Amino acid sequence: MIDHPKFKELIQYLSKLGSAVIAYSGGTDSTFLIAAAKLALNDNFVAFTIDTPYIARWEIDEAIEICKDLKIRHKVIQSEMIDEIKNNPLNRCYLCKNHLFTGLLEEAKKLGIPFVIDGTNLDDKGDYRPGMQALKELEIKSPLLETGIGKELIRKFSKQLGLPTWDKPAYACLLTRIPYDTNISFSEIKRIELSENYLMEQGFRAVRVRSHNLIARIEVPQDKIPELLQKNKDKKISDAIRGFGFQFVTIDMDGYRMGSFLPDKDRIK
Repeated sequence: MIDHPKFKELIQYLSKLGSAVIAYSGGTDSTFLIAAAKLALNDNFVAFTIDTPYIARWEIDEAIEICKDLKIRHKVIQSEMIDEIKNNPLNRCYLCKNHLFTGLLEEAKKLGIPFVIDGTNLDDKGDYRPGMQALKELEIKSPLLETGIGKELIRKFSKQLGLPTWDKPAYACLLTRIPYDTNISFSEIKRIELSENYLMEQGFRAVRVRSHNLIARIEVPQDKIPELLQKNKDKKISDAIRGFGFQFVTIDMDGYRMGSFLPDKDRIK
């Protein structure tokens, strides 16, 4: 057991729930949450991963493997893209979360479990996250947020628990790579996924491939841009990404940042 008041508060919070369904993405926050739930609830919880067309396949596979390693009950359920988000509206995250978590509430009801919880943490309050409104309306519990645990502590505790995700870069669904109010095609989603997966294999852990129709705009941290240019001296990277279906490949000189497709008034710096 980690000797820290916030960690103890989280364990106590989870223990009082008795049982729960946990929305599990395979990311740093939700992996820490299922590990804490294992300590607090033993086997009285189930981790659910929702497999949608706009989630990278590698992330689903990683979620499955982590749950196997941690010996956690885990279910993967399929969900299609709902019509309301097919043109990538500004309130996409709200509509998506409302749909997906309504489904999780139904799964919890089937199992006779009273609570659905997620990995929203204290730092998420400062980001542009319209999906949080949907969680609030559906009365989804967010133990990390409610016990005041932010990203720094999550990474610290995850490292102490030996979790492989302790230093995993933030990730988000592939729809965030496409401009708002743009019709979404599955071929575009796939070429984004293949391009990002390729760049990760080249050593760029924090990477986004923003899609502007047939133009790929690559975002990596600014200090990684020279490395990206060096690795592309023989056009190896640009040729590979064109091979996935893009016609032009560019590098965003401002580097990786969250919310680069948000309107200026909402953009996260």
